[in-house]
Amino acid sequence: MSAAYVQLLDAAIAHCEALRADGIDSVPVSAETLAGLSAKRPAPMRPAAPKPATPAARPFAFVPASMTTAQEASSPATPVVAPTSTPRPLPASVVSRWGQAARPIVPTVAKVHIPPSQPALPPPLQPAAKDAAMAELRTRALACVQCSHLAGSRQTVVFGVGDIHARLMFIGEAPGADEDQQGEPFVGKAGELLTKMIIAMGLSRSEVYIANILKCRPDTPGQTAVNRKPTSDEMATCIPWLHRQIDIIQPDAMVALGATAVEGLLGGTAGIAKLRGTWQSYRGIPLMPTYHPAYLLQNQAPSEKRKVWEDLMAAMEKLALPINAKQRAYFLPKA
Repeated sequence: MSAAYVQLLDAAIAHCEALRADGIDSVPVSAETLAGLSAKRPAPMRPAAPKPATPAARPFAFVPASMTTAQEASSPATPVVAPTSTPRPLPASVVSRWGQAARPIVPTVAKVHIPPSQPALPPPLQPAAKDAAMAELRTRALACVQCSHLAGSRQTVVFGVGDIHARLMFIGEAPGADEDQQGEPFVGKAGELLTKMIIAMGLSRSEVYIANILKCRPDTPGQTAVNRKPTSDEMATCIPWLHRQIDIIQPDAMVALGATAVEGLLGGTAGIAKLRGTWQSYRGIPLMPTYHPAYLLQNQAPSEKRKVWEDLMAAMEKLALPINAKQRAYFLPKA
């Protein structure tokens, strides 16, 4: 074995050790290169004395560059991990055939969204204890002034309405002008549409529970009829009230009305168009995201109404509620 080959091999080993120190334990290598290395493998050298392995030591893996992320995840080879710092440059002795230093290879790591952890629900309460707990919670919420700008502009605190023993719960965004006046969620035009949707499910408002992410109307200084989306800080401050309501009610299923409701319950800002129609989970409770009734007031195409109705039928099926042929045909094109 030539001295030049040994020098290059030592430099390559030193570079691999430097990468490992930076948290990188694999590099992509093309299939052609792997084939060439296999064909030109030199005669085995006398094995050196094995070094004691540390618990954190892992073999360095050469991953084919053509391997996809999914294939790599299922491969027995060590997966690519993100570097913890800027990769070290190659040793000066490692040069290309043309005398230029080779560029270190930084593995590409797919970005994966990890949803925030959700605490487990507390043990369910007996009916009498549930009534007392909700009454006590309502009393405290009506006196809340944590958001001074909202407390100073609101007419009422819109706590929630319906049956606290309900199997189905609807979650909205925040009170509007009508809700602020009457102290009840979903009583404006969007609320009238929601009531019709609930009736079409074979239920009534008194058989479900309706609440919002925010208990106070977002302030709109100088305006009376315009509503605005809650800020992230407002949502973070107010949502513990809703969490406690869910702790007490513990419905069998929930419907999140609009992107803000989904954001408040699950975190993140994924578009409602991507999430609607797919079951999510909130602390073990099945959660169906769908469009807000206000969206249907602006987009009254039968195709959009059908999307929301399909989401509600999914909730009905989850609760084992009967669905007749007439209900299944709502908003479908006429034959």
